[in-house]
Amino acid sequence: MDVDIFIPCFVDQISPEIGENMIKILQHVGCTVHYNPKQTCCGQPQFNSGYTKETQELARKFMQDFEGDRMIVSPGGSCTGFIKRRYASLFDNEQERQAAEQLSSRVFDICDFLVNVMKVIDLGATFNGKVTIHDSCSALREYGMKDEPRTLLKNVKGLEIVEMEESTTCCGFGGTFSIKQKDISSAMVEQKVRFAVDSGAEYITGTEFSCLMNINAYIERNNVKIKPIHIVNILSNF
Repeated sequence: MDVDIFIPCFVDQISPEIGENMIKILQHVGCTVHYNPKQTCCGQPQFNSGYTKETQELARKFMQDFEGDRMIVSPGGSCTGFIKRRYASLFDNEQERQAAEQLSSRVFDICDFLVNVMKVIDLGATFNGKVTIHDSCSALREYGMKDEPRTLLKNVKGLEIVEMEESTTCCGFGGTFSIKQKDISSAMVEQKVRFAVDSGAEYITGTEFSCLMNINAYIERNNVKIKPIHIVNILSNF
């Protein structure tokens, strides 16, 4: 299968190995991967901050960058959820709305794509350790995904899933929320890390790098003995 890949801004700039490992996984399951180097932001930060015109401009560019009918796979539920659920509502023009709807139907988080499109639940990966899972708000509530990451992790050799208390509670990131509401955000991530540690896990994983980035900042500041790792970096160990 031929697929396009979309690499979110923060993955591209801060943790590009996530994108590289996603390509490794896609090729492993038989996909031919296409990458358009002209791709930029999907517009979610602008949308969340109320900049509708700027969001529309970025959405138009995104639709131009991903013209065609190939499925678009990305390592994150935040951007993919935004595209799937919000793009069509940005436009009053019927032609643009239909184009947005067509594109939205082709966008997939990597875990959803593997389990429900490729019908792959065992990649032959190995990862030794106890792992707890953070369900990010965007992946869970915007994209609508919860079971797929667990299905894939259950089939990783050497990995033990230990569920934390309140796995679906927000980590406090929320984009600009963590800046505008710093004290509340700090309390939320402290709680999230405490739940993860109390589970007995050695690692905390998830599908959303922005959450893991926020969690990792707290862990490093406070010398907490648990390691954040994106799910793609676990699944690519084959």
